[in-house]
Amino acid sequence: MKPNLRVYADLASLNKAVAENIAELASNKTERFHLTLSGGNTPQTLYTLLATNFRDKIPWESVHLFWGDERYAPPSDPMSNYHMVRQALIDRVRIAPSNVHPIPTNFPDPDQAAKAYEAVLRTCFPTPWPTFSLVLLGLGNDGHTASLFPNSPALEERKRWVMPTLGPTEPHRRITLTLPALTHAKQIYFLVAGVDKADALRRTLTEGSNTPAAQLLSQRPDTVLWTDEAAARQVRF
Repeated sequence: MKPNLRVYADLASLNKAVAENIAELASNKTERFHLTLSGGNTPQTLYTLLATNFRDKIPWESVHLFWGDERYAPPSDPMSNYHMVRQALIDRVRIAPSNVHPIPTNFPDPDQAAKAYEAVLRTCFPTPWPTFSLVLLGLGNDGHTASLFPNSPALEERKRWVMPTLGPTEPHRRITLTLPALTHAKQIYFLVAGVDKADALRRTLTEGSNTPAAQLLSQRPDTVLWTDEAAARQVRF
């Protein structure tokens, strides 16, 4: 099955297309729209766009925000994914605090925090696995996605929804949704932009690849990969 690759000229046109798509998905739902967010640099402009140009096109009272992963840092720390999303999106729209579900980082250790976040998710999703409306994911240069890094024990987890893990850069301690928790989402989008991601995208889409992102795609081949031309330059269509 060929990957569902959507290529745009640059990051600006990519973000506009994704924002339009998210606004349409959220508006067409007759129930809650459960959106799981990605950290990193690529989606930051997208979140700002959702909070400005698309703010009045989204029924924020029906939107619930979750996180796919988090660095184990205080929510006020600039390295926190929650901190970035709060500045870019949450503080700019009328979304109820009860609709925002950040990964906690105030426990003595990440494992306790992971279990606490899983408890929150289980109250939101009384199903065998969480069924997010849409999960947004990024792609690391090493092929990681969320905080599922190559050779991480978290990749083998098949029971827990949320796991502590270690990243290669500071802060090393992370919390991530597991592969099953991600792959049971109704829709999954990868956002991949920039020439520095070209090799990672090529390797992820190479047959037989075993990177974390490739493992996810093998389980959910319907995943949409939104990229710019710079990131897709090494991909054979």
